[in-house]
Amino acid sequence: MAAFLVVAALRSEAAYLPEGVPVVITGIGKTNAAIETTRALLAYGDTADLIVLNVGTAGALQDGLTGLHRPSSVLNHDLSADAIRALGIDPEERVDLRTGDGTVLASGDVFVSDPAVRARLAQHADLVDMEAYGVALACRRLGVDLELVKHVSDNADEGAFDWPSAVDASAQVLGAWVTQRLGSGS
Repeated sequence: MAAFLVVAALRSEAAYLPEGVPVVITGIGKTNAAIETTRALLAYGDTADLIVLNVGTAGALQDGLTGLHRPSSVLNHDLSADAIRALGIDPEERVDLRTGDGTVLASGDVFVSDPAVRARLAQHADLVDMEAYGVALACRRLGVDLELVKHVSDNADEGAFDWPSAVDASAQVLGAWVTQRLGSGS
């Protein structure tokens, strides 16, 4: 039987998770997410049957995209991947998951609120957040299964600054999804 560990950037995104579920709050950004996820996984012990559920809000990069999504891939969008690859080094800028709904999540340390940045990212991804890549890389390196679960809170444009007023509604949807997922057990 699978065991679950929920990883979220902020307590506000995890506000409606079921009681008793182990939760790691990483803080904002890929670096914090990678460090805190790695720390939690190393402290966990035997992770053979562990599934990490990375829950949180995301900005929509595609017009009309709303609701809950389970990305199948996450891209590190603020990395000079082509330049690093030109040096003969694999920048590992993409993590593909075994599960998901086919959406692609761009993850980076940039808070996307500029329409030009949104348009550029929309050429390669459906959603944007600031932590999933760090969580995904930590899980991949440590051989732990991961599921990404993101709820659209904004359109990654000027309206993104309204995120504080949208996070509670997203947290409710995420909490309900986690409750259902834990109930299914697999």
